[in-house]
Amino acid sequence: MRHVIALDVGGTGMKAALVAADGELLHQDRRATGRERGPDAVVEGILDFAAELSAYGAGRFGEPAAAAGVAVPGIVDADRGVASYSANLGWRDVPLRARLSARLGVPVALGHDVRTGGLAEGRIGAGKGADRFLFIPLGTGIAGAIGIAGRVEAGAHGFAGEIGHIVVRPGGSPCPCGQTGCLERYASAAAVSEAWAAACGDPDADAADCAKAVASGDPDAVRVWQDAIDALADGLVTALTLLDPRTLIVGGGLAEAGETLFTPLRDAVRRRVTFQKLPSIVPAALGDTAGCLGAGLLAWDLLATTDRTEVTP
Repeated sequence: MRHVIALDVGGTGMKAALVAADGELLHQDRRATGRERGPDAVVEGILDFAAELSAYGAGRFGEPAAAAGVAVPGIVDADRGVASYSANLGWRDVPLRARLSARLGVPVALGHDVRTGGLAEGRIGAGKGADRFLFIPLGTGIAGAIGIAGRVEAGAHGFAGEIGHIVVRPGGSPCPCGQTGCLERYASAAAVSEAWAAACGDPDADAADCAKAVASGDPDAVRVWQDAIDALADGLVTALTLLDPRTLIVGGGLAEAGETLFTPLRDAVRRRVTFQKLPSIVPAALGDTAGCLGAGLLAWDLLATTDRTEVTP
């Protein structure tokens, strides 16, 4: 069976899959990145993991993988195949595409983790059929993927979609990016966790605990939650004013609160729009498989491009 290797590299763990042409996950595996051993060890771990997947696929399906797709965090130069920078993994200017291709002997596509997950959500997940979508995972931070006609826009320098650094509260909390008042300082899962821990006096309380308290009617939790909703709605209206998406897909840890998040968020966005068209605001559908599925799509897209090039006179 023809298949590709898909790797989704995170700050602490890696998810991997062998993916068929129809998107079926034929095999899945996980392991730690080993970042405590340093950036060189992380890269070697990725190469070894990919090689093991290649060997498994060849043995199981009777032929080697046709290509590989890899999604990584941080700053990514997808055109050059370089993982430019990751604070969590400690690497700089790693020619990951070239090293993986040499190790596996197949073409390799490299992508940014959020944009890659957004590609999967837009093409085969919650945004399927939408010609324009915006995917926003609410996790430790907030990023975004701008979907246009089945692809994700990276921007001129690879920074497109960084909605978490839209300033929604001028002069507000300082952000590690150097600005103050950034959206992710108010509406990320990490920000809600921090605010709720302070409000309830439990340093171990997190955003999931806050959502449960909201559902039970706790007034302090409702205040913390609404503050985050209002900041998020302000950022989203800025984004939809600029991008005019047909579908707005919200994922990440905070989206696991379900309608505790989506009902007030839809209301808050609706109250803020004037001339703008209100997009559908929907939860992400693919969960933690989005990165692997997106990496698989990158690999199949690369093969499609290669096949066309080979047959073009």
